[in-house]
Amino acid sequence: MIIRSINLETVCGITSVLPDNDKPEIAFAGKSNVGKSSLINALMNRKSYARISQTPGKTQTINFYNINEEMYLVDLPGYGYAKVSEKEKAQWGKLIERYLHGSSQLRAVFLLIDIRHEPSSNDKMMYRWIVEQGFAPVIIATKLDKLKRSQIQKHVKMVREGLDLVPGTKIIPFSSVTKQGRDEIWEFVETEYLDRQEVE
Repeated sequence: MIIRSINLETVCGITSVLPDNDKPEIAFAGKSNVGKSSLINALMNRKSYARISQTPGKTQTINFYNINEEMYLVDLPGYGYAKVSEKEKAQWGKLIERYLHGSSQLRAVFLLIDIRHEPSSNDKMMYRWIVEQGFAPVIIATKLDKLKRSQIQKHVKMVREGLDLVPGTKIIPFSSVTKQGRDEIWEFVETEYLDRQEVE
């Protein structure tokens, strides 16, 4: 994907009306601090267009990035951060649920998991929940640069088994430092979700 234009077009909070977009949407979910903003910046080929924060739980809105006037990358609020109140967590959950149910243009959900660690109970819950909404999430295993090359397959297997993935689920290891995985993600999006739309 050659990035010609980016526009943070819509920011939706808890009380916002979701946009009625006419272009395909690709959504990204993941727990706080898993590297969602870093991934989106890498995909957009920008260093800091999506705000990266050292404070987990900063993304409290759904952010719609219009790419090339062709599609949207949709950044969902991070989940599972302890310092956020239960009430706020519940509100974010409802916001995400409203989006997954309410968007007519949502084509795919990518779930980000830290490749270094066993998936957390929140990760497992989020994966199962996305599947229950009728989606087949693609797993992006982030922070790949933190592992030795010899460890990668073992950790990919740990993520696959830890989430109890549906057979055939795609896992793409990714590093925001080296950009490994970036082209594979774009190729997958274009082949599976954008080219298919043109055929339709």
